[in-house]
Amino acid sequence: MQKRNLLIGMLAGLSLLSACSQEQGGRPQMAPEVAVVTLAPESVTLTRELPGRTNPYKVAEVRPRVNGLVEQQLFREGGLVEAEQPLYQLDDATYRADYESARASLQSARAELEVARLRAQRVANLVKTGAVSKQDNDSAQADLKKAEAAVASALAAVKRSRIPVDYARISAPISGRIGKSSVTQGALVTANQAQALATIQQLDPIYVDVSQSTSELLNLRRALEAGKVEDTADLPVTILLEDGSTYEHKGKLEFAEATVDPTTGSVLLRVVVPNPENMLLPGMYVRAVIGRGIRDNAILVPQQGVTRDPRGNTNAMVVNSENTVEVRPLTVSQTIGSHWLVEDGLQAGDRVIVEGLQKIRPGVQVTTVSAEPEQPAPAAESAAAADS
Repeated sequence: MQKRNLLIGMLAGLSLLSACSQEQGGRPQMAPEVAVVTLAPESVTLTRELPGRTNPYKVAEVRPRVNGLVEQQLFREGGLVEAEQPLYQLDDATYRADYESARASLQSARAELEVARLRAQRVANLVKTGAVSKQDNDSAQADLKKAEAAVASALAAVKRSRIPVDYARISAPISGRIGKSSVTQGALVTANQAQALATIQQLDPIYVDVSQSTSELLNLRRALEAGKVEDTADLPVTILLEDGSTYEHKGKLEFAEATVDPTTGSVLLRVVVPNPENMLLPGMYVRAVIGRGIRDNAILVPQQGVTRDPRGNTNAMVVNSENTVEVRPLTVSQTIGSHWLVEDGLQAGDRVIVEGLQKIRPGVQVTTVSAEPEQPAPAAESAAAADS
């Protein structure tokens, strides 16, 4: 009797287990839903954010060209000056006396020239009638030429004596902002002295000097030669200030240095930037976002759709034509905003999973929905992401 009850219980348990298995096997499993982005080719501008410093467009050190005492300072320190604007007045009494003496000598020479000219004319008329000899005529003509030479010499002496008078009034060689004066009224200055009286800097426009590594420059040239990118030398350059804000005026790449700095292995790039408000001052640290080239038919993939395995290899989860997940190894070069620029591994039309990665694995069938497209990032943010 006891064995019979045990057998009935075992049969009932097997029946219940079979019913549960049938119920579970009969319930269809739902395919996980993932959000995908369908890749499409587009044209993008490749940028690079480089550190740099500002330098004045022009620099002129004001020095005296004659000796003398400073009588007046004719400018306001730290202010703006125009080219040829008087800056200092030196004591020029001695120079003016020499100039007046030279002018008097010139007047005397001109008077003698007039006498020689009249005599030469009279002798020339008399020699025709035989009243005077040809020798007297030759002497008169020679005296005329000597008088003309004396006038020319006196005129040169006047010009030469005028130069120190003009140099005694020291003027600005360029327009710009002038610094502090190194001398005061009554100071004795000498011609071509080592110490500058003041320094003028032209700050509008202003230079931004940045450095680019030679490896980047070589890679860019290879890409240009291969036709992968188009030249962007004429694209405007965005300047980022020390606080991270964007400077309102765009710059232009002026030139690239022809030699490499052996200490840093980099090449100097010079950017010209308008500076009408004088916001940029010499020596400021800034960053310049420079266009490196335009890539046509570029493939961009959202960053959240790219993963790295423990070995550092870059992968993406892609949904194939049969709605099955597969792992796609890929090569990326830099970030453009919130996207990676794909060099190899993906192509136009691929559906990359950007949401729901934690619910899937390779080989699983999924259902897909389109992810909302993101707004493109500005060039400055794109370059900053590339540096990071």
